[in-house]
Amino acid sequence: MVYRRAIPVEFGHCDPAGIVFYPRYLEFTNSVIEQFFAEAVGHSFRRIVMEEGAGVPTRHLEADYRAPSRLGDVLDFTLRVARLGRSSVTFTIEGGADGAVRFVATPTLVWVAPGGQPAPWPEAIRTRLAAYHQPDNRGAEQKEPAHDP
Repeated sequence: MVYRRAIPVEFGHCDPAGIVFYPRYLEFTNSVIEQFFAEAVGHSFRRIVMEEGAGVPTRHLEADYRAPSRLGDVLDFTLRVARLGRSSVTFTIEGGADGAVRFVATPTLVWVAPGGQPAPWPEAIRTRLAAYHQPDNRGAEQKEPAHDP
């Protein structure tokens, strides 16, 4: 499965030339992830952090900026699980418009238990993440390294 979300480019996302300021793509990425957890996984960040005392911090993030986006564009984002580890998940998130990919992010998040240490995904969350698992073409689906949480 693929999770989808549209985000309109607003004035506050842009530099003086009306082009999306590149750090805003990382905010879009985080927004897509938060909505994915709330809507598709059934565990909002509020629930994870405020009610369960756990967290899902970003451990690693790569970003590829392929083409500019402008004020008024509506960016269509897709999210796939490229790799699901014992306590980590790597997403492939693409954002674009008019059928062209303009941005790709590959963030890795880690499940952190209330004590602050990485821990295995709770089974209910792991099951829902697995439903979106689609290995990417760049080799993200590899044997889990020994140091991977």
